[in-house]
Amino acid sequence: MVKLRSTAALAALALASLLPPPALADDSKDPIKLTLHDWTGQLVSAHIMGEVLKKAGLNIEYVQADYLAQFAGLKTGDVHVAMEIWATTGKDALEEAVATKKVENLGETGMLAIEEWWYPLYMKEKCPGLPDWQALKKCAEQFSIPETAPKGRYVGAPATWGGFDDERVEALDLPFEVVHAGTDAALFAELESAYQRQAPVVLWVYAPHWAPIKYKGEWVEFPKYESACYTDPAWGINKEKAYDCGKPRGAIWKAAWSGLKDKWPTAHSAIKNFEFTNDEMGKLVGEIDLDGKKLDDVVAAWMKDNEPRWKKWIGG
Repeated sequence: MVKLRSTAALAALALASLLPPPALADDSKDPIKLTLHDWTGQLVSAHIMGEVLKKAGLNIEYVQADYLAQFAGLKTGDVHVAMEIWATTGKDALEEAVATKKVENLGETGMLAIEEWWYPLYMKEKCPGLPDWQALKKCAEQFSIPETAPKGRYVGAPATWGGFDDERVEALDLPFEVVHAGTDAALFAELESAYQRQAPVVLWVYAPHWAPIKYKGEWVEFPKYESACYTDPAWGINKEKAYDCGKPRGAIWKAAWSGLKDKWPTAHSAIKNFEFTNDEMGKLVGEIDLDGKKLDDVVAAWMKDNEPRWKKWIGG
């Protein structure tokens, strides 16, 4: 009889080890809504975090949302978690939202953001003054296509990403036309096509991403960003217009509805613990965008290979 009870106990322990750990008693059973955006790295961050929270026994829902417009939903609690707010494009929106006390900054992801005009090294031969931005004034035609000539063409990111490139062109009096790519995929298809043909191109490239790893190139060096550049027209070389500088660089933050901590304390703690590096993220994005792997498969492989790491995020 004792032996039977021992066998049953061992079987129960074995079964328990296969089950996800229970969420804390005071975690709501309502779904935590994580926002999804239109670039691969953010999808990776959100889905990895979502899968980790599922392992903690929480209910997860993914919601497609505009990058900047999502802050309205975070303030009201209609959505709950945004895994990537970039200092380059989302700093002002995040600070404004946090100031309302309806949104909380959950800290840095560990990734460092760069988003700027970028050109392949072969274009430096046609515009020798690069990476100094003033060289673009002298050789804009080298970046032109028939539709923009004699002006150069700058391929910008999807307009919903922000970035103030149209304003930057005007403030710095650059003889360029800004043509926004419709999607993240279209942006990098343009780079791939131009690079293969050694064709003229200058475009929005960001890191962490596979592009600045795969291709040899440089970011344009604009006047260094200061916050006054975006808010005070008198700052900088153009005394009448703002945005006469490059884009800010810095952290990528996690943000959440301020009610997350009380409603889902397990999630609040885990998201604060989430941490990645640029190289790690660039590799995962490359597996999806370049190698053609499915997002779910890449996330599942990462979860399998990094179990001790993500278990620490949820206190395991």
